[in-house]
Formats: sequence, structure tokens, C-alpha cells
Amino acid sequence: MVASTNISELIRIGESLTVEYKSSFDRESIETLVAFANAKGGTVLVGVADDGAVRGVTLGKETLNEWLGQVKSSTSPSIIPDIEAFDIDGRTVVAIRIGEYPIKPINTRGKYFKRFASSNHQLSLNEITDLYMQSLQLSWDAYEAPREDLNSLSVSKIEQFIDQVNQCDRFTLDKSPLLALEKLKYVVNNRPTWAAMLLFANNPLRHHIHIGRLKTPTIIIDDRQITDTLFEAVEQAMKFLISHISVAFEFDGSLQRKERFAYPLPALREALLNAVVHRDYANSSDIQIKIFDDRITIFSPGKLYGGLTIEEIKTDFYQSHIRNKLIAEAFYLTKNIEKYGSGFIRIRKELEAYPEVSFDVEEVGGGILVTFSTLASISEGVSEGVSEGVSSLLVCIRNKPGLRIPELSEQLHVPAKTIERWIKKLRDENKIIFKGAPKTGGYFINEGN
Repeated sequence: MVASTNISELIRIGESLTVEYKSSFDRESIETLVAFANAKGGTVLVGVADDGAVRGVTLGKETLNEWLGQVKSSTSPSIIPDIEAFDIDGRTVVAIRIGEYPIKPINTRGKYFKRFASSNHQLSLNEITDLYMQSLQLSWDAYEAPREDLNSLSVSKIEQFIDQVNQCDRFTLDKSPLLALEKLKYVVNNRPTWAAMLLFANNPLRHHIHIGRLKTPTIIIDDRQITDTLFEAVEQAMKFLISHISVAFEFDGSLQRKERFAYPLPALREALLNAVVHRDYANSSDIQIKIFDDRITIFSPGKLYGGLTIEEIKTDFYQSHIRNKLIAEAFYLTKNIEKYGSGFIRIRKELEAYPEVSFDVEEVGGGILVTFSTLASISEGVSEGVSEGVSSLLVCIRNKPGLRIPELSEQLHVPAKTIERWIKKLRDENKIIFKGAPKTGGYFINEGN
């Protein structure tokens, strides 16, 4: 159990990933316990106000047992936390502690919550599925693809994969396509898994890479939709990227001149591989790559997996979780990726030789958006792009009034920080206004302007 000195320390530190304050025990207290059980565990302190002030609670003879009964009866699977009352400065504070539950997700009255930072997040259907599969150490791509058989797979693509794996010396595969795929679990019960279909299908599944060269958000110079199996899709996308990136030539005194692209190609490839390997294939959205004069953005459907946060991946010490284990293994065995979960570290390493290129990653519109920005762009082109972007935002607000910044970011596939700058410009020009409460309102055209 928790000592009273530890309770005082929890109150001093404040609410966090594992601590929540409640003035009284209520339904939200149970939701928080569920959120803790679906994350790393945590403690609810009842009798403590949001600002950390100890208010205390009044307990009857059976109060704690009644609270335990409410938690047990309103959660599924039922959870039974530890509960104990403490005297803090003459007031009673109750600590209700639950550990991380081994089989997830837990729900309360049909609703699923998970703890993020210092708040509870209600899970979507996809997040519920992901959490369940994580707890059982399952992977979506390991399931058999319904209505498909071995004739759905390309023997030549499998043979090429086998040769490449054997040449890389990370694993040795039988020359027989069927035996090789069975060994790697890409074929189960004589049927292809989703991973096999994504990697080797005769008729590729329609998970596109939509890639374009744009002058502004609405002026498209070149555009292509890539629909192919994953290894081939990566190569096609890289060729398109290279064909639209400026290159300079450097001389170091040798007879041969050296090419220097505006962006480090290994970093771009790593970002592309991250998008392809780790995207949510249950999401019907496309991977979207946009090449502007001053930046390249890569959008991958699906939020970070396994509780990983944006703040964590900006460090070199994050612990990754693999959404598509078989797909990741295929790219690892062919040395397309060097080590599971090292992609963002490798990108930052490559960028050390490119001080003029900045890199950013954020969650936008149900997915991950990475942005490479360069200072080498022509200033006129940048200002033109900003002007065009502001115009496209104004059109979006006119067509869909009442949207907030996250929703506008999702609609335009532009980072929220950029939307904020454009919003400020439009508000300064008195072209738009914000209506409604701060948490529920949105932006509208200023009809009085």
C-alpha cells in the first residue's frame, strides 16, 4: 500500500500520467481508474481539489467497500483496485490505486478510456482494436486475408524477396516460395496473411501513395498515385521524390564532382519507410507526399502506436511499438530498415550534415505528418505559397464554417502551427471571426467586413 508520506509527495508533484485528483468519488473517478488500467496504472486521490488543495472527504463505516463495489460492478472485465484512507493535515484523503491491467482494454459502461499525459482520452474503435491486439501481442497483418488464396500471390515477387533476404545474411530462407512464406508466418493454414497480400499480391491492395509536386497548396505541377505492393511502391515514390528535388554540384579538388541534393536522400527514404511500414492499414486514407519549393511533407494514416508520444520520438531514447510486425520484419530482413524503432533517430543523424534543413513531426488529422523545411527556397516563392495557403484556408472556412484549428488542419493537411499563422493573418485583416465558447466554437467568415 501507499504510505502517507508518498501521498503528500503525489499532492506536491501534481496531476500526471499516473495521478489524478478528485474532490469526491464519482463516475469520472471510475473512468480515470479504467484509463489508468489501460495505460501504466495510477492513483486517484479523492479529497483533493484540481488545484492540489486538500479538501478531504467524509467516510462512513462501509464507504470504501461501497466504492470498491461500484468500481467492480461498472467495469468490464471487472477491476478491483487497492483503496486506503489517509489523514493529511487533519483531513481524510482516499488513495485508490490500480496497476496496469494485463489484458486490455477495460471499459466502464461500454466506454473505453486511456491515460495520456494528465487527462483521460476516450478511445475510438480503431484504438480499442489496437489496444486489444497489443495486450495479446498480436499484429493485424498476421491475420489471414479472407477470400484470398495462394494464387493471389506473385511467385516472382516472392522469389525476388527470398534472394534479397538471403543476400543480406540476416536470415536464411528456403528457395521454395511456399516454405519460405510459411517459415516467416506470411502464409498460415495454406492461406496468405494480410502482410503477404501487401508485400506480394498479384493485384496490389488499394493502399495508395499519393505524391505530388506543388507550387502552392492549390497549384499542382505534377501528380501521381502509386498503387503497388510495398517494396515496389517505396521505390517508385523515391524515384518521384528524387526527380523533383533540386541538386547542386560540389568540387572537393578531385576529378569527380559530387552531387548534393537539397535534402538528404537517406532521411527522406527513412521517413517514407516509416510511413509505409508503420501506417494504419485499417485506415482507408492514402499516404500523402507533397513537394513544395521550401518543404516536403509526408502524411501517414494512423496515430502513434502503443502509447508512444510525439515528445518521446523527438528524443533518442524512445521505446517503439510495432503496429505491423510482419511488414516491419520483411523490411528489416531486406535491410531496408536497420533496426526496429530507430527511424527518427536515423533521420536526425542524416540531417546533421544539412544545417539548413529543419525537421518536424506532429499528429494531424488522424495520422502522422513529418515536414522537412529548407531555408534555400526563393523568398518570392515562399511568400506566394503563404498567400495561396491563406486563400485556401479562407475558402475552407467559407465552405465549412464553424471548424476549429485541428479540423482545419485535417481538411487542408497542413500542420496546426501553420494554420494558426494563417488564422492570425485572416483575423488581423478582419476577414474571419471566432464564434462560440473557447472549447466548442469555431471560425466563420466575417460577413460584416
